[in-house]
Formats: sequence, C-alpha cells, structure tokens
Amino acid sequence: MARAFWLRAPGEGEIRSIEVPRPGPDDVEVRTLYSGVSRGTETLVFRGGVPESQFAAMRAPFQDGEFPAPVKYGYLNVGTVEHGPPALLGRTVFCLYPHQTRYVVPAASVTAIPDDVPPKRAVLAGTLETAVNALWDAAPLVGDRIAVVGAGMVGCSVAALLGRFPGVRVELVDVDPARAAVADALGVGFATPEKAAGDCDLVVHASATEAGLTRSLELLADEGEVIEMSWYGDRPVRVPLGEFFHPRRLVIRSSQVGAVAPARRARRSFGDRLELALRLLADPVFDTLVTDERPFEDLPRLMSGLAGGELPGLCVRVVYEHD
Repeated sequence: MARAFWLRAPGEGEIRSIEVPRPGPDDVEVRTLYSGVSRGTETLVFRGGVPESQFAAMRAPFQDGEFPAPVKYGYLNVGTVEHGPPALLGRTVFCLYPHQTRYVVPAASVTAIPDDVPPKRAVLAGTLETAVNALWDAAPLVGDRIAVVGAGMVGCSVAALLGRFPGVRVELVDVDPARAAVADALGVGFATPEKAAGDCDLVVHASATEAGLTRSLELLADEGEVIEMSWYGDRPVRVPLGEFFHPRRLVIRSSQVGAVAPARRARRSFGDRLELALRLLADPVFDTLVTDERPFEDLPRLMSGLAGGELPGLCVRVVYEHD
C-alpha cells in the first residue's frame, strides 16, 4: 500500500491510500524521499484551470484520473530504488511521478541522480530541464542583452543558466522587489518592470501575466525576440500587436518542455535533456530556488494556500517520512 495526493475536485485536495502493483522484471519500485511542487502548472491544475482542448496535451507521464478532477498530478519526484535491476538497486533516482509515498514504474522511466547532486536539490530537475529546453529554443549569443521577466521557479532557473554565458547582460525582472535577493544569489542583475533595461536582443517571459508579456515586448531592441514560457491555461491574454510591434519587426515564440527544442531534436532525446539538467544541479546555487519545505501530509493545505496566493516563495519541497 501507498499514499498519494489527489485533487478530489477543483480547489479540494486529499491524501488517498492506494494499492501499489508488484514490480515486474523490467520495473523498479521506488520509495519517495522528496517531491517538488511546480507552482505555476500545479496550482492551475488545482483550481481546475486546464482548458478542455488541452486535456490530452497537459497529461503528466504517470497521471491517474482525468482533468479537471479527480486527478493525481505532479512530476517532480526523487526516491530510492528498493526493487529493480542491479544497476539501479539502492540508487537515488528522479522520476516524472506525482506526489506518492511509493510507486512502481518501468526502469527506463527513472534517471539516476549523479553522486554530486544532493537528493533534496534534485527535485528541481524537471524545472531545470524546462529551462534547458528554453535556452535551446532561444539560442542566446555571447554578449547578448537579455531580460528574464518573471522571477518564479522557471524564470530563476533560466536566469541562473544565462548568467554562465560569457559577456551576457542578464537582468531578472519581477514586480516583487524581494526577488532582488534571489537574483543576487544567482549572480544576475535585478529590476522591477518600470526600471528594467531595454534594448534587449532577447527576452524570456515567464510571469504568466498579460502585463509581463507586454513589458517583455517593450524591452526588446528592433528585430528582437520574446521566448514565451508562460502557460495561461483557460485565461484569455491580450497581446499589444499594434503601435511598435510591426515596424520594429518583433517576434514572439513559444517554448514548451513537452517536446525537445527543434534545434536539438535530431541529436538529443528526452533522456539526454534530463540527464543534462541533473548534471547542472551539481551547482549549489540552485538551492536558492527551494524556499519552503513541508511534510507530505500537509499537501492538501499547502496546495490550497499556493493556489490562493497566501504562500509566497519559489519551489516547495515535500518531505516524506516512512516507517
């Protein structure tokens, strides 16, 4: 038996007891140590904001149930393999699995965490994988002037990676001045929207707000590009395509982790991308993105607080206690 977090109805979560199948010869049984809450997507799912046209596209790899509810959803899971092939037995692994104390999946669905990456930090692997894919889409160049609008988990991950590019001016832009401390820890600049530096070659937008997208376009230099990482769910969004958009020949292009970026698709698999994200997590700077830690049993209250906006911060790490 195991316990799992389920969305019973939009806005209502619960912990359920479930039966775990016996592992087959090509499976692993994993005991969960930590999971992470992907604030943007998971809170949107929690409030029932997935549009019907996107039910199939937004399925998590090991989701149970259907949108809007009841559904078991999530994809940031770190655990220990307790049954499986010798090469994985006893290893700490990452899996795109929901919040559940124990589970069985095909062995090919887990990725061993490198020895120099602490399991606690590895819950960020899915978020960093999203950032890697965005930079494959964006293809920044040495010396570029870049803004990242939206200092959430994804935006901060993108900014942290961009800060490693030589000669690049990186500015993290957010309405919350408190995010300046996060930007400083990541080694990049910070500005509120009204003070952000313009003339950007590239802007990565991750605020999931209409105002953030508008400001992203305003910050571009002529013929610049916005990489749109936000997912708005069922919310309509107005885009300012009048005024300066056409004469300045601006571009808006989406980036989404559900497919490997076209620039690398012929040479990189999903597994390659995830392994890269895990290797990058050897840098302790990413600990900055985990701003809260809660026990598994608190998930129903936690998700309600996150969806209602009462709990600020970035990634919440969920801790599992086992007998």
